Amino acid sequence: MSTFSDYIVFVDESGDHGLSGINPEYPVFVLAFCIFRKEHYVTDIVPALHRFKLRHFGHDQVVLHEREIRRRFGSFSFLKYKKLNSAFIEELTQVICEAEFGLVCTVIDKQLLVDASPTMCNPYHVALGYGLERVADYLRRRRQYDTTHVVVERRGKRENIELRAEFEAIVNRFDIPLDLVFAGKGANAPGLQFADLIARPVGMHVLRPSQPNRAFDVLGSKFHRAPADGNIAGFGLTVFPETKGPDASRRGLVPTENAQSVHAI
Repeated sequence: MSTFSDYIVFVDESGDHGLSGINPEYPVFVLAFCIFRKEHYVTDIVPALHRFKLRHFGHDQVVLHEREIRRRFGSFSFLKYKKLNSAFIEELTQVICEAEFGLVCTVIDKQLLVDASPTMCNPYHVALGYGLERVADYLRRRRQYDTTHVVVERRGKRENIELRAEFEAIVNRFDIPLDLVFAGKGANAPGLQFADLIARPVGMHVLRPSQPNRAFDVLGSKFHRAPADGNIAGFGLTVFPETKGPDASRRGLVPTENAQSVHAI
């Protein structure tokens, strides 16, 4: 009989991973890995998100998408009313703030990647490698040596084959067993919705660290951190390619640490 770890990982992205026609307003690709202890996930997080949906929609079949919420269309068109929008965002922020999970994010600066790599590597694959390496470290520290499932949203047939091959090539180097699971497109999985909601605020923080970003601020206690000094840079938040010198802070590509306390997950 197979044995499984105490954790499950959900992955989603912000931005597209294409390297042509890079959007100067959002020239990054973000991959967010939300790491949930299964006990917390089923007893606290899933019910909390469903209660939230029942209050605001009257049913729990709506899938929360950051882009649709931000643009207030589809099921979220009612958010054009300021009072309803404020209540919705306030409560959703609180749900995420109170949830216990670990967070690993990789932010790829696509223009720098193009400049640095004549071979035009795939930003998704680069982000996946950095992210899985840090997820494995997170699990290793918690002595999780049984299989942990990593859930991503299904894409096209060719893309799924390529992603699985890349995933297996990466995790074969680890002592932590990770297994890839494809969720159906539009799956109503709370963990995937958390990852979707989180990815863009992280990208915006890296692009514009001095700009107020409450959505990022509430994530401070979730990030995977260095054991020595509690820093998130290179652990919970990796920016690639790394930018150094005065250019880095001006362009917002130096990850800064939020000083909130760490959850004992």
